[in-house]
Amino acid sequence: MKIAVLTDSSAYISQTDLDRYHIYVINDPVLFGNHVYHENVDLDSAKFYAMLKTEHVTPTTSQASNGEVQRVLDQVVADGYDTAIIVGLSSGISGFISNVEAYAPTVKDIDVHVWDSRIACSGAGNQVLLAAALAEKGLTVSQIFSRLAKLRETTKVMFVVNDMRHLMRTGRISNGQSLIGTMLQIKPMLAFTPEGKIVATGRERQMKRAFQTIQTSFKQIVANASYPMRVSIVDANNPELKAQWLATAKDEFPEVTFESSIIGPLVGVHTGEKAMGFIYARDWRTLVD
Repeated sequence: MKIAVLTDSSAYISQTDLDRYHIYVINDPVLFGNHVYHENVDLDSAKFYAMLKTEHVTPTTSQASNGEVQRVLDQVVADGYDTAIIVGLSSGISGFISNVEAYAPTVKDIDVHVWDSRIACSGAGNQVLLAAALAEKGLTVSQIFSRLAKLRETTKVMFVVNDMRHLMRTGRISNGQSLIGTMLQIKPMLAFTPEGKIVATGRERQMKRAFQTIQTSFKQIVANASYPMRVSIVDANNPELKAQWLATAKDEFPEVTFESSIIGPLVGVHTGEKAMGFIYARDWRTLVD
């Protein structure tokens, strides 16, 4: 058995890691009106956030087509793999997983297995990296899924959006109605449920206060953790604030591994610009050996 690992582009894995672990990417579509762009093809983060400010139409998202999935799988087969694991964006906010699960039985020449990350961005990306590292070591699909379950169970996020209207417009928040009356005056704090849906968990009036709340919560999380932790701080075109969060967090939690990633176009359609995320989990590298 030779296992390939695939993911959709919203995991925002660096090109260095994609190359290192031989990960295949299915590029997600983002629509501005009738014009369809694709992450990594003709739409990167810089272009997307610039277009948010200049385009008169509001962007929307869709799932990668079966044809795009098949195109990548054809390349996987051509490269000599007989088994594929596809790790995707949470089924609680995207139809990608359900579409691939429905399509998988029709695929010929390769055995396809689907894993729901139940989260987004680097939270999904680190599950992809774990799967690829384990496949490289020769583990079976069931063994890989067992370790992915351990990582997924510990993967959480605390994030804050600058403007609630994007999540309300796209319908990606489960309990947003309670915030409508004050959403222009607050910075909603959000999280993913265990099922992978986005819910509001609180509100602050400033990003600074939101980060202080995150720090306070994370201090207790670290104190209770029985394993090394890894945190990704992600931003939706807010690099200066991300740098501040990273520097402060590294000073306060020297025992935790911190890294930087992004909220790219597909997820940015739902969060809007300037959103910030604090994605934490057991360090995936501890599950490789």
